[in-house]
Amino acid sequence: MRLAGKAIKLGDNINTDFIISGRYKFAITDMKELAKHIMEDIDPDFPAKITPGESMIVAGKNFGMGSSREQAPLVIKEAGIVAVLAKSFARIFYRNSFNIGLALIETDTDKINESDSIDIDLDKGIVRNITKNIDLSAKPFPHFMQELLKEGGIINYYKKHGELKV
Repeated sequence: MRLAGKAIKLGDNINTDFIISGRYKFAITDMKELAKHIMEDIDPDFPAKITPGESMIVAGKNFGMGSSREQAPLVIKEAGIVAVLAKSFARIFYRNSFNIGLALIETDTDKINESDSIDIDLDKGIVRNITKNIDLSAKPFPHFMQELLKEGGIINYYKKHGELKV
């Protein structure tokens, strides 16, 4: 499975309140509307940087830390982000993301800059920075995790297949 897109660069310790502010937790329940506020507390222009289906978030360490707010990965996916690349992820954010079919790739993001073109081979665990013509390693995804991503998450997978074959 392959993913491709352009990098939108962020730093370390991007918490779930940065992804979507807690002030919207109960005020906005429509994900399309909520996605308009993604990352606005750290970059008010962030939504304008997204090209749905063609953008990737590239961050540092500990992406998704903080609360277990499920809206955080949902908003990223609804905004049209293809994948999130980071040096590390908070555990519950990682699990919530895969459950909804959002790809998270752990890799050294220091060699990726804003707007770099990225191609990811999930089978081989290779992140290619096309702009800089360099390859970065990432842990390859097991087949069952790729299937979850292809189906858009665990609920969609179960609806279609009935059980997970590991």
